[in-house]
Amino acid sequence: MPYRYWSKVFCLLVMMMLAGCVTPRPASLPDMSAWEVRQQVLGNLDEWGFNGRVAVKTADDGFNAKLRYRHIDGEFHARVSGPLGMGTVEFASDGPALRYTDKDGVESLMAPEELALRFGWDVPLASLRYWALGIPDPALPADTTFDEAGTLESLTQGEWTVDVGRYRDVAGQAMPARLTASGEETRVRLVIDRWQF
Repeated sequence: MPYRYWSKVFCLLVMMMLAGCVTPRPASLPDMSAWEVRQQVLGNLDEWGFNGRVAVKTADDGFNAKLRYRHIDGEFHARVSGPLGMGTVEFASDGPALRYTDKDGVESLMAPEELALRFGWDVPLASLRYWALGIPDPALPADTTFDEAGTLESLTQGEWTVDVGRYRDVAGQAMPARLTASGEETRVRLVIDRWQF
């Protein structure tokens, strides 16, 4: 084949290899050093998520699992891998209700309150979405405690207390890396390994 053909092929291969080496630039978050700004910015995010691990414990039972959480336009999708030998289960918001999927199929329109009846643990999913971001649920009154640097240390809403044990720098801002939400009969520990914005 002519030299011109092979030179074009070679150039195309080089460009493809270089494109594969480009690392996506992480999204940046605006300055959120003021608490009011932090609540507003994080509370109004349209698309975000994280990968991590979750541990849920009640007086009678508990489990540890990997967790992949995505929140897009007010709806969420959570994939929990490995709890109780069940393999992978998924929870997704479906308007005001919840859709639950496991190896046996889909249960649609399952009310969030039914979690306690089915699994033995009562987790406030609507509030947990905000707590994971390190802010209170705006629909409920909250008592907050801050450390010397002005970072949220703990908050109490209803019967739940949330302690943020560690932060890490993500997209230029401090985001929770480890937190514990404790209710009357249920404790949820969340370790966030990777944030996505």
